[in-house]
Amino acid sequence: MTSFTSEEPAAKSVLLTRHEQRSLSAQLLLAMTAFGLLLCGWIWQWLFPQQSDVGQILFGVASLLVAVPVLRSAIYSLRSPSLHGVTDQLIALAMLGAWATGDLMTAALLPGIMIFGHILEERSVIGSQEAIDALSRLTRSRARRILPDGEIEEIDNHQLRTGDRVEVRAGDRLPADGRVISGSASLDTAPITGESVPQEARAGDDVFGGAINLDGLLSVEVTRTGADATLGKVIALMQKAEHAKPPITRLLERYAGQYLVLILLIAAATWFITRDAHAMLAVLVAACPCALVLSAPATAIAGIAVAARHGILIRSSAFLEELADLNAIVVDKTGTLTHGELHLQQTVLEENESPDAVLVLAASLGAASSHPVSRALAKLFPREQYLPLEEFSEQQGMGVRAQTAQGEALLGRPAFFSQNNVAVSDVPEHDGPLVGLALNGRFLGWLLLADSLRPEAQTALAELRQLGLQRQLLLTGDRASVAHRIAGELGISDVVAQALPEDKLHQVSAEIAQGYRPMVVGDGINDSLALKAGVVGIAMGAGGSDIALASADVVLIGSDLRRLGTCVRLSRACRRTLKINVFIGLGWTLVVMAAAAMGLLGVAGVLIAALLHNLSTLLVLGNAGRLLRFDEPL
Repeated sequence: MTSFTSEEPAAKSVLLTRHEQRSLSAQLLLAMTAFGLLLCGWIWQWLFPQQSDVGQILFGVASLLVAVPVLRSAIYSLRSPSLHGVTDQLIALAMLGAWATGDLMTAALLPGIMIFGHILEERSVIGSQEAIDALSRLTRSRARRILPDGEIEEIDNHQLRTGDRVEVRAGDRLPADGRVISGSASLDTAPITGESVPQEARAGDDVFGGAINLDGLLSVEVTRTGADATLGKVIALMQKAEHAKPPITRLLERYAGQYLVLILLIAAATWFITRDAHAMLAVLVAACPCALVLSAPATAIAGIAVAARHGILIRSSAFLEELADLNAIVVDKTGTLTHGELHLQQTVLEENESPDAVLVLAASLGAASSHPVSRALAKLFPREQYLPLEEFSEQQGMGVRAQTAQGEALLGRPAFFSQNNVAVSDVPEHDGPLVGLALNGRFLGWLLLADSLRPEAQTALAELRQLGLQRQLLLTGDRASVAHRIAGELGISDVVAQALPEDKLHQVSAEIAQGYRPMVVGDGINDSLALKAGVVGIAMGAGGSDIALASADVVLIGSDLRRLGTCVRLSRACRRTLKINVFIGLGWTLVVMAAAAMGLLGVAGVLIAALLHNLSTLLVLGNAGRLLRFDEPL
């Protein structure tokens, strides 16, 4: 992209400043004035051919007008070498060459055409920045903060801090990421996770800033604000994508100075062989690498925007390339393939015991404890159905006891009943946690709990196998029996169980040493080392730990495993688009240069080269825009 007026890199992280807008307006005014003078010069020479000098004077004034921004950018680029700078220098040299040969009309038309091309390119960049700005508007809203005395004050959501409590009414947009303290509602999370179906939010659920409360009233404790919030991360990633570069662009930038020398040598050789000044100048114009420079940022912005629309945060555009080459997956169990929360799987009750009465008693006792098993049982019934308890006590790691209207109740592990001289039935075989329940010394039965598989896990892994990720390894810190049962249900043949964080790291490193390129998927602190070690680390965003999220290259906001396949397919679509863009940028440049060097562009070769240069840039932008049609609804 030609950077005629700005003394900053063409890729920006914010919308144009007022100074930059004035600068672009000034460029446009100069170019239009120059074209007006050129038109007057042509008309004068046509009407008064005997006074052609007047036309030449008009051409000369026009060329001086557009020379100012061109020469200014070329001089600046000498201090800050880059591919953009090479473009500025080549255009300046071509313009000076046209002056030297006395072709004042070309000296005016060439920079004028390039200025219009630059403004069109800038318009496309502004378009992507406006998309970012529109997204950032989702982060700006009003919030109803609940004060310690219960009063509510309305403030800008940027004033919120972690730990604040806010009230979210029906129709409100959630002002920040948080956890529901009380209330229930349906949330439209489409702007964040891509889910078209409203999500139900209840006490204890994590919610994302930017989601819309469709009904109900929520009290939410703020957990993340500003740049740390989900939408803030999306915006930062899209801004970062504007600076993305494919390997070939990085290579050219490293040798930008040598590239300029090579082009000058080719132009000199063209002059020496053909003695055609127009062909030489056309080579200089054709060699401008604008389309190549734009190919990666345009593709990366489109790819990351599409990923964000599908509830996928890609932290670096480089991983759009890495995702396309994966051939293996190393996946954690708890919180990744499973929900990471215990639920009641089965009851084994004594004869004549009422299941409802037993479960209500278990939920009432569980609600008084913070143990994970107790919390799972407490969710079986709403709080208003709990039985009143008195004299509650808890023996850490063993069980709880309390007085009820029917007598003393016990809930705990088998050893807890032995300590309290309560006879129990045979303990059933079970991979997960189990607890027993007794009332007034009479054993009521066993409650078997387990973590539940995500319903989409089997489909997601089957999709990945179809995409070429045949090597699938379950890597977990859980017991071997549990791991093998889960692996069997999902069709995973390889299992490593009871792995510590450093074991997971070594296992992932071993996979890479064997020639695999693994995607590592996890959610916990114990997965952070493995996530870093994998070719691509993917964290489950909804329930993942902050350390795991920070270690990952990709975050699934909604934690739907089917989005793993979306990641790979989107990456491969981006790879194809980028290859086409690089082919257009590099191939088109070489073809036009060759045509210019051989004089195939004719007397107006410089102007034709400038027009073809701008056409290639628009082709690159249009091809990248095709990515925006990528859509995979769940």
